[in-house]
Amino acid sequence: MFGRMKNKVAIVTGGARGIGRGISKVFAKEGAKVLIVVRSEEHAKKVVDEIKDFGGEASYFLGDVSNEKDMENMAKTCLERYGKIDILCHNAGIFPEVRLENMTVEDWDHVHNVNLKGTFLAVKACMPNMMENKYGKIVITSSITGTKTGNPGLAHYAATKGGVNGFIKTAAIELAQYNITVNGVEPGNIMTEGMGSQLGEDYIKAQEASIPMGKLGEPEDIAYAALFLASDEAKYITGETITVDGGQTLPESRFAVN
Repeated sequence: MFGRMKNKVAIVTGGARGIGRGISKVFAKEGAKVLIVVRSEEHAKKVVDEIKDFGGEASYFLGDVSNEKDMENMAKTCLERYGKIDILCHNAGIFPEVRLENMTVEDWDHVHNVNLKGTFLAVKACMPNMMENKYGKIVITSSITGTKTGNPGLAHYAATKGGVNGFIKTAAIELAQYNITVNGVEPGNIMTEGMGSQLGEDYIKAQEASIPMGKLGEPEDIAYAALFLASDEAKYITGETITVDGGQTLPESRFAVN
């Protein structure tokens, strides 16, 4: 444990699986006290135990990011357990695949409620303590999908991530006077539990062929970008996003990838 996050308190939404699990563990290894916010107690207990096994400090809160009361209670619980909120890593999100011709209003609303409304509610809940303390680091998981690329079956998801990036820029302006930074990470294709089960092996192989580095990323690749943005090394960076995609968005065409 190196201690870049020593004495810091971090909330990580969606922090028990995939990218969120990577963020939770990296932050804890760097010394942060981590509150992991998820809906599944089984997954939450597992990652908390993993963190405690290497000497880190973590606990969990069961809540839905699309529920305002849950997010208010999340912030309240963090203050009761750890006394402050230094960092919010808002990572919770969903990406169910459905083409426009089959997409229902319910499909659309569900993804927007979790991915976009959830971003607003999580930030809104954590703001008061950060404003009071004149300190805060907000890091939001966005995506290359919807901000730089499109992907069939993910129109609703892409729309939310475009919205997230717009939210980041305006929130950064409003909160700058309180010494609160708001930034985002735009992951490319990262090998998580959902990648294989939801999108399948053919999708994974096709994506690998389009990535100059020839492979999907790992959750830790996103976690270390988030760690930088949440650290005081990034104290003069706000309203920005970092793309972490192995170069996927660089080629003009598939013929440019060896």
